[in-house]
Amino acid sequence: MTRSLLAGACASAAILLAVSGATAQTQAPAASDQPAAGQGATDQGSGSDDQAASDEDKQAPIPFEGGQFTITQQEQYGEKVLAYDGKQLASNYDVFFEKIVEVGGVKVALFDVGDGGNQCGPASLIAWKQEGGEIQTTTVEQDECGAPPVAVSDSAIYYVPYLLPGESRPALQWSPTTGLTTSGNLTYTPEPGTDWKDVDPSKYDNIIDAFHNEAVYKAAEALLGKDMPDMATSLLVGGGTEKTASGAFYASGCVPHDCGGNDGFMAVDPVKHKVYFARRGDNPEPDAWPSVKDWPADIKKALDEAQSSGN
Repeated sequence: MTRSLLAGACASAAILLAVSGATAQTQAPAASDQPAAGQGATDQGSGSDDQAASDEDKQAPIPFEGGQFTITQQEQYGEKVLAYDGKQLASNYDVFFEKIVEVGGVKVALFDVGDGGNQCGPASLIAWKQEGGEIQTTTVEQDECGAPPVAVSDSAIYYVPYLLPGESRPALQWSPTTGLTTSGNLTYTPEPGTDWKDVDPSKYDNIIDAFHNEAVYKAAEALLGKDMPDMATSLLVGGGTEKTASGAFYASGCVPHDCGGNDGFMAVDPVKHKVYFARRGDNPEPDAWPSVKDWPADIKKALDEAQSSGN
């Protein structure tokens, strides 16, 4: 995904330097980015305080600046508690240690804390100690569905948002001296110069990836206008695409945590240079762009089948 940075030149340079070595996020956010065992979250034996929790849910104490973080779970399906030397810092159903980094000469521990669930990432909890001071924390959560991906530089931690088509969002940065601030604004931009001939659904993990194509994006923008981000959100929980007999491809999806209550449908006809959208919410009939009466029969049939099967 190409993104345009609409901030001042200094902010632009800082963000680009910070993320230059990071992997670009071009797909829908993962349900939960749990760290691998090698990242410091390891299993430990049964203890008297959390015997109800399964072994795979236990994480070993994490040494940090003369003390230690612990993640415990009292009940098998209860919340996990993050604490530092016995002082509770956070609790939720998903709590995972990510890594320890050094920012501005200060060691910083990063944790993921969230509700869990379908396609919703966790918030990012930052914990640090100034020399001789108490443990401090800041939680970064850009919206109700978690924090943006993290990029770390020597002087700051950057949170670079995942953007849906039609969206603009602030890029955030944190340092021990300035705290959490806004670096600039990122705007979703399709890949310049891509046309209908470049559309290749075999490469799409989610039909939202079709918006990367400039021709598809412009056609969608003409139909949806300001509704484009909401339409894309209704496709987030989805998989690959299917084809109609005429060669158009399509897929259905839904809003995270609201499958069956807010469902989307998108079809692309790269031969006829057309796109079709429908979103079903509280109303019996879905909203559609263009009107369903103007849809080709095979795409209308695919929509009917998607609606009848649910998500």
